[in-house]
Amino acid sequence: MGTLLFYIGIVIAASILVWKASGMLEKSAQTLSEYYHLPPLVQGTIITAVGSSFPELSTTVVSSLIHGEFDLGMAAIVGSAIFNILFIPGLSGLMAGKISVDSILVYKDAQFYITSVAVLLLTFSLAVIYFPVESNQIKGELTRVVALIPIALYLLYLFLQQQDTREYRKHAKNDRDGRDNRKNLGKEWMKLLLSLVLIVAGVEGLLRSAIFFGDHFQTPTFFWGVTVVAAATSIPDAFVSVRVAKAGKGDVSIGNVLGSNIFDLLVAIPAGVLIVGSSVVNFSVAVPMMMFLTLATIVLFAFLRTGLYLKVWESWLLLLLYAIFIIWMGLENFNLVDWVPD
Repeated sequence: MGTLLFYIGIVIAASILVWKASGMLEKSAQTLSEYYHLPPLVQGTIITAVGSSFPELSTTVVSSLIHGEFDLGMAAIVGSAIFNILFIPGLSGLMAGKISVDSILVYKDAQFYITSVAVLLLTFSLAVIYFPVESNQIKGELTRVVALIPIALYLLYLFLQQQDTREYRKHAKNDRDGRDNRKNLGKEWMKLLLSLVLIVAGVEGLLRSAIFFGDHFQTPTFFWGVTVVAAATSIPDAFVSVRVAKAGKGDVSIGNVLGSNIFDLLVAIPAGVLIVGSSVVNFSVAVPMMMFLTLATIVLFAFLRTGLYLKVWESWLLLLLYAIFIIWMGLENFNLVDWVPD
């Protein structure tokens, strides 16, 4: 019992560490991007996305490189994506009262996000078809070559963003501002590096706790990855989205969720494979998870399209869907249902 309480404490401490370090990372990255006069493309799709999604990126890298459990990292990413698409907009809608969005976000970002889900599922399918692994389940080896497919799609995403901001004109700051900023430049770089180290440490604590919970309760670590680790690593996105939603910036709130999810699916999952060399993906588990993620995406954008804003009752329904997902995973974890073969 003492050991269990210890690891519960680790989860709480690691979650707080990830939250605080992610905030530090985003602030430092934003300051540095302004100092180097980076265009909105880099600030929005690279700096902000990497800042808020670095915990998820660390999850796949650490789980694959240190623990040899790619499924745990993938579970955390997919669970985080479901958390982002259901819980965060639902909570933001309740806190703000109403979230209004632009039609461009609904059409362009929705289409690309759904495409991202489809391409990741296609990537897993190619691993199963061309690099099958003998097992009583459907598994395949995800190699570096196959993992480059979603990376290539993310590069296309950056290209499309660049086309949307091609008329951007960079305004240089005056020399005095440059000198003032230069005094704190080294300090900001140190904060950035420190925040990266702290996030990795926090993620390692979450992963070790998930592995312990799996052993302690004699259950798959996948459940703890898709729930506990996923929610903990998504805390930074939740705070950002709620804050900007309350400020009346609905597009930014939903856009942060979508940009983070696109980065998670197309970059964070393949990153672990590119570093380790190859990982085995359990297709039998991945498909039901991706199916629910697709359903959640359809529901969210159907709500946003009707009137181009998220109503209070729709926010409650999104939270209910996330609760249903957690209950489903709990039933699977304790073998009360068997819709996800394990």
